[in-house]
Amino acid sequence: MSKESPTCATQLRERINAVADINSALALLQWDQEVFMPPKGASARGMQLATLSALAHREFTSAETGKLLDECETVAGSLPEPDEHLVAVARYDYERARKLPEKFVHEFAKETSAAYVAWVKARETSDFAQFQPHLERLIDLSRRKAEFLGYIGSPYNALLEDFERGMTAEQLKTDFANLAERQSRLVERVLASPRRPDASWMTGQWDVQAQWDFGMRVLRDLGYDLDAGRQDKSVHPFSTIFAIDDVRITTRFSNDEFFSSLMGTIHECGHALYMQGHSKEDARTPLADGASLGMHESQSRMWENIIGRSLPFWKHYTPILREHHKGRLDEVTPEQIYAAINKVEPSLIRVEADECTYNLHIIVRFEIEVALIEGDLRAQDVPEVWNATIKRYLGLDVPDDAHGCLQDIHWSHGAFAYFPTYALGNLYAAQLFEKIERDLPGLWGRVESGDFAPLLAWLRENVHRHGRRKLATDLLREITGNAPTSEPFLAYLERKYGELYGV
Repeated sequence: MSKESPTCATQLRERINAVADINSALALLQWDQEVFMPPKGASARGMQLATLSALAHREFTSAETGKLLDECETVAGSLPEPDEHLVAVARYDYERARKLPEKFVHEFAKETSAAYVAWVKARETSDFAQFQPHLERLIDLSRRKAEFLGYIGSPYNALLEDFERGMTAEQLKTDFANLAERQSRLVERVLASPRRPDASWMTGQWDVQAQWDFGMRVLRDLGYDLDAGRQDKSVHPFSTIFAIDDVRITTRFSNDEFFSSLMGTIHECGHALYMQGHSKEDARTPLADGASLGMHESQSRMWENIIGRSLPFWKHYTPILREHHKGRLDEVTPEQIYAAINKVEPSLIRVEADECTYNLHIIVRFEIEVALIEGDLRAQDVPEVWNATIKRYLGLDVPDDAHGCLQDIHWSHGAFAYFPTYALGNLYAAQLFEKIERDLPGLWGRVESGDFAPLLAWLRENVHRHGRRKLATDLLREITGNAPTSEPFLAYLERKYGELYGV
């Protein structure tokens, strides 16, 4: 016989549901700002976002919420399992949120809205000076946020806790130093190889409508429910959730380049599949979220890279791609596509980076973010330091700010400490995929036939349905039997690129 929720748990859930509805409205306004909002709407939108952010914060951190949490905790152990999980996660969120004054939450939301608009203009004109004052304010706000929240060690740790609970800057420095050393050695060997893939067939014009149509075909095939989601265009691809049955993604296109757009679509699809896979029981609560941003990125990076850049994937999709781009690919084989999209070559743009150099892009951003938050770097010096750090890790000269420090949207959102989760996502994805291959021995044959249902079902059962009920590190250990480790990812790179380049 199942346990019944006591009155305090029912009332707590109702209160949290109302806050979730406000946050969903916020997310909808943010989505519209990046997809459809006319430029002159920016000022009013900033006020709307600030007002709703403050309202959600006020309702969630109210004395009534605290009282209901206290009451529920007095009967801990006798609550139904969903309520036990909800109380634990809500308590954690409540204690963190209470440390932030409502006035600060309002100010932060207003500034990020203005900063986004400034970033778009600065990126279009490759002029960092237009974004610099907003970056300065967001750095100051983020430092203040860290002080409100409290931290041990670096103030960056307080911000990192929002995205990867339990992770620290100190741990990342150690992990990233190991990744940088081993991946740099692999890149050196690959670049010294006489094998170079022929990518000449990729040059020229690619019809944008054909790109859109092919991308939509892939989305459906992977399992993205378009009755519970949609794809639109934006300056920077992203995914968002308003409800488990309303999960949206965006992408961007270039008529002289095809695969970065497709990979962006598949990447965001990975996030969306995670969100569409949350338990309906957790709807309108903080449980309907990823175990961490690193775990979220493991889903997007797995679909984008391990699946989307695999040879079986392209054995299935090459004939379909030919149909969408008639006359362009008649003589191109799946093996040529596979080799070309896995070409290792240091690049300036993170989202276009190959798997061997991608984490180096993340390490560049991590080092700069830590220096900014710890007060060792001024906003005005970011372009110079960015360019020097790119030169050190990737050996490239940055020609302008658009190809440098203005390429990513994250800082305009005040999302300092987000970038490391991309690298963690790569590590988590490879560790999970080792287990997937053991559990699904015929998986690659299914991928080659265009059947992704077994993989999605495995992820639904083992990852998606748990939402935030488990910490990412605990979930990973439970699934794989091991603590988080970089070894599966490094072994994956060595195996894949060793075979491609004969190293």
